[in-house]
Amino acid sequence: MNTKLTLSIDGKTVSRAKRYAKARNRSLSKLVESYLQAVTEEEAGEAESTPLVAELSGVVSAASTKDRRSGYAAYLAEKYR
Repeated sequence: MNTKLTLSIDGKTVSRAKRYAKARNRSLSKLVESYLQAVTEEEAGEAESTPLVAELSGVVSAASTKDRRSGYAAYLAEKYR
C-alpha cells in the first residue's frame, strides 16, 4: 500500500535529485523510498549484502588478518625505535 508523503526540501536539492533520478530511469519517489528502506533496514540490522560483498565474504579469515596486523605492528615498532 502506498502512502502519500509531503516533504519540505530545498529547491536546488530537489532539482539535483530529479536529474539524478531521471539519469537512472527512476522516479524521485522510488529513489526516496529506496533510500528510506536502506536506512531503516540498516538500523534494524536487516541490511542485505551486495552481490560483491556476498562473493567476497569468507575469502580472508580473521586469523590471517590478525597475523598481518601484528606482523606490521612489529615492523613499525622496529622501524621507529
